[in-house]
Amino acid sequence: MSYNVNVRDRRGKYGLDEPWAVGGLVLGAVLLFALAGISFVNDIPAVAVAFLFGALYTLASAASHLYTTRRGKFAVWDEALRELTGEEKVLDLGSGRGAVLLLAAKRLSHGIETGHGTATGHGTATGHGTATGLDLWRPKGRASEAATRANADAEGVSDLVELTRGDMRELPFEDELYDVVVAGPAVHHISDAEGRAGAIREAHRVLRPGGLLLIADHEHVPAYETVLRGLGVVDVQRRDLGWRYWHGGPWAKTWMLRARKP
Repeated sequence: MSYNVNVRDRRGKYGLDEPWAVGGLVLGAVLLFALAGISFVNDIPAVAVAFLFGALYTLASAASHLYTTRRGKFAVWDEALRELTGEEKVLDLGSGRGAVLLLAAKRLSHGIETGHGTATGHGTATGHGTATGLDLWRPKGRASEAATRANADAEGVSDLVELTRGDMRELPFEDELYDVVVAGPAVHHISDAEGRAGAIREAHRVLRPGGLLLIADHEHVPAYETVLRGLGVVDVQRRDLGWRYWHGGPWAKTWMLRARKP
């Protein structure tokens, strides 16, 4: 049995997605407000109104980005993970500070109950789930392995979480090891198309038959779907995650790819 998760009760420190983007939007809004003021002072009302509209629009974009980072993405992922029963072996690709990884871990049981099966329908013998996070953590980066471990401790799930440093294009795991593989917006950071396709193939490789694959990303999602269909996966769904996962506005929307391995 999995836990009920209150996504607002987060104790970890997950930072901001692309803080440079938020800073740029806020700076742009300030500049536009200043230009609007100068235009009013110089008695050019039409230009002033245009600058004012641009400033408000840019400020709204910054607010959208902040909402997604601080609350929206957590709510979306909480809904996506609700079908977990609590006994799955979950792999999170590109974990960063653990936003998706630790949401999944909170839905896993600690071995108190057994025999409920998993998201694959096959069940496990351990009676408890595990959540493995994989990333190319850098000691001095914004998302270090130490920061992720600290967040796991803060969320009270460190006993369920394992962290592995590695490349999602060459996963250091055996075939068909995981019941669920998830990835937040991470695969698009791989610069070449073949590398991204390789990451999708690797996710499919380590997934058990009947296993669940959930990938959220801003870019290249139709290409991910093409790779999966080429691997014989027919149960594939792609959907727009809506305004809660906009990083600034509808031009920066996020898509979810949901698939079941045959």
